Amino acid sequence: MERQRYGPAIPGVLSNISSITDLGGFDPVWLFLVVGGVMFILGFAGCIGALRENTFLLKFFSVFLGIIFFLELTAGVLAFVFKDWIKDQLYFFINNNIRAYRDDIDLQNLIDFTQEYWQCCGAFGADDWNLNIYFNCTDSNASRERCGVPFSCCTKDPAEDVINTQCGYDARQKPEVDQQIVIYTKGCVPQFEKWLQDNLTIVAGIFIGIALLQNDWFERNVLTACPLVATL
Repeated sequence: MERQRYGPAIPGVLSNISSITDLGGFDPVWLFLVVGGVMFILGFAGCIGALRENTFLLKFFSVFLGIIFFLELTAGVLAFVFKDWIKDQLYFFINNNIRAYRDDIDLQNLIDFTQEYWQCCGAFGADDWNLNIYFNCTDSNASRERCGVPFSCCTKDPAEDVINTQCGYDARQKPEVDQQIVIYTKGCVPQFEKWLQDNLTIVAGIFIGIALLQNDWFERNVLTACPLVATL
């Protein structure tokens, strides 16, 4: 009975997850599987190498740690070189989720948080909300939200204690000058890009620091923990 009740809902749940994680045909699950598999093999080789004093496995462990560190640095460089491609993927990701804004509450909360935090609206502007069936400006759209935007696009009044969820109604029917008073008109992609440029040194330092600490911690703990386990 319970199986019949919840069984049909499973495809819908998977569909909602796919709409959030869709990155243009690339499934992030494969990335986690590959990374997890590599870390397991690497940890196993380091552990057995230290336990059995096997120089081949220890060399394998050390060489692959160096390769991982190099790949992390390379990924950072490639992200800078191919920033336009990354921008296009981010644009696709945001617009794809704008289409599904009302389909899943978690997705809706994610978009609202992003727009409020970055003080932005849409991927490159408020008109990106034309992609959503409830917010587009077509004559056939009978929704009250027609030609509007979600409340997370609205500029915030510090004096207001209660969020006005209808503040974005008809916002895009107004002239652009008037829109800037009511809603954020800058897109989330340019806002994120601007934040990265303003904090480039900090972001680069954090990534390099994480890479160095990760390799140091992994090597130190694996090579010292395994001999201790063998004595138990």
